[in-house]
Amino acid sequence: MKTSFAALFAVSAVLAAGLAAAQEPQLNLPRVRLAAGMHQIDAQVASAPDQRMTGLMYRQEMPQHEGMLFIFEQPSQQCFWMKNTLLPLSTAFVADDGTIVNIEDMAPQTLNSHCSAKPVRYVLEMNKGWFAKKGIKPGAKLSGAPFR
Repeated sequence: MKTSFAALFAVSAVLAAGLAAAQEPQLNLPRVRLAAGMHQIDAQVASAPDQRMTGLMYRQEMPQHEGMLFIFEQPSQQCFWMKNTLLPLSTAFVADDGTIVNIEDMAPQTLNSHCSAKPVRYVLEMNKGWFAKKGIKPGAKLSGAPFR
């Protein structure tokens, strides 16, 4: 079976366009207002599998009061890595009632796994050091619609 050069070129162009689109940051996800004590958070919500998989990849910057809340269908041990993630992040693994189970600092573009200390449904990513600067530690509670 012969494949024409035009057909190969067309397939290559489609694949390249898909790859370029895949390297765009997610900026238009739904948002939710959360609070950690007196500190307000404007969080994008990644609840669909493809949204969670992309997460904060390819973002060049993120305002200090913003983050991304990952919502899973049921509690389980959640593990995150930083492939294609350009920003250093701090990740809070959060129980159903909003209690922070553990917080992990993650370096950009690494493949190290950072996991929840126990099964959780929620994971909140913020700029690296955000939780520490605000004095927020494991055991603190987040509030907002997901935790009601």
